[in-house]
Amino acid sequence: MTNNHLMPPGTPSEPKFWLDTPHHRNWLMEQALRQLEFFSTSCRQGPGFHILDHDGTPLPGQLQELHTTTRLVHSFALGHLSGFQGAERIIDHGMAYLNSHHRDRAHGGYLWALDGDQIKDDRKLAYGHVFVLLASASAKLAGHPEADRLMADVRAVLDRHFWDDDAGLFCDEWNRDWTPFSTYRGMNANMHGAEALLTAYEATGDEIYLNRAGRILAFFIGKIAPEENWRLPEHYTSDWQVDRGYAGYPMFRPAGTTPGHSFELGRLQLQHWDLSGRPDSDAPETARRLIEQALGDAWLPGGGFAYTLDFTGQVDNVSRFWWPVTEAIGAVAALIALDRSPADEIWYRKLWNYANDTHVDHIHGGWFPAVDETGQVVTSIFEGKPDIYHSLQACLFPMSGRLSRMMSL
Repeated sequence: MTNNHLMPPGTPSEPKFWLDTPHHRNWLMEQALRQLEFFSTSCRQGPGFHILDHDGTPLPGQLQELHTTTRLVHSFALGHLSGFQGAERIIDHGMAYLNSHHRDRAHGGYLWALDGDQIKDDRKLAYGHVFVLLASASAKLAGHPEADRLMADVRAVLDRHFWDDDAGLFCDEWNRDWTPFSTYRGMNANMHGAEALLTAYEATGDEIYLNRAGRILAFFIGKIAPEENWRLPEHYTSDWQVDRGYAGYPMFRPAGTTPGHSFELGRLQLQHWDLSGRPDSDAPETARRLIEQALGDAWLPGGGFAYTLDFTGQVDNVSRFWWPVTEAIGAVAALIALDRSPADEIWYRKLWNYANDTHVDHIHGGWFPAVDETGQVVTSIFEGKPDIYHSLQACLFPMSGRLSRMMSL
């Protein structure tokens, strides 16, 4: 390893797009490798993974949620495809844990949370299951021998219990035995569902994955976004009407709109359009409009994005988290790959300079998950460093220079 992580992400006076320069591309790869090194210590001696403190020390406790397991598998599949030595160990460990602990042998599907060998939360959530699909698809691209079995199993569960073909969307949640406990419908699970479906299409070529992702994107970007001034409400009723009064768990189901999700959906729109053969459609324009609306609405004085907005675009929750910055980087990089606009380059540099100055941990590796208005690390919201998933993709995907198949680096 070199000391490139101590360098700035790029030269301010550089006339080229940063992504065209060896300095920035080397810096991105160095950042990605440092993250992979940091999270390589996540493996427990037994089943499952540690949650890591800011310095990489394992935090006490054995609670593990499904999205943590699956995101590590996905991220280290990216690492494997990027040439990171030792990535296979994390993939193997996660795939084994999905089968031995998360998989529900009594009722099928995948349990949300374990505490050691005990079930902590036995709900069956679409959010978790689409991440199982993402993990299996990424593992398949990385050549893991168990990927096809996992993909077939989770696809069957998604088909039977979560996919609503009339709506062209995923419903959200069940009890362990697949009896209903709510009529909640949400954008978050569907957004990550589109992400997983597109990766599954790239891994298999099965058109059903591409078509379903397209239906999800058509609903949120083609229908909802224009009706809502290009902001996307998070929560819906059972018949897919916006539920403006809903306010659930403030971290995963906050009220109002979440601009970070607009960045993700905009990038996914471009990925789907590219995989579909770049048809003559308004997909590039609507993706750009969604991304630019969120950039304009949510960027805060002093830098960083507000976590949530109300339905008129006013700041609701001012918390500055790492993941909206990473997703904005990925979205703007996709716009650059599409249009090579100088205005997008201004945003790209602004985002990376802010991230490098505030969220990137230049001592230990990984990203600090939350900072305040002065850029100081906030420790009262998250315990340790939650995961590698968002920030690793922000480093690796832009280097591809593509809108799709970013894992073929």
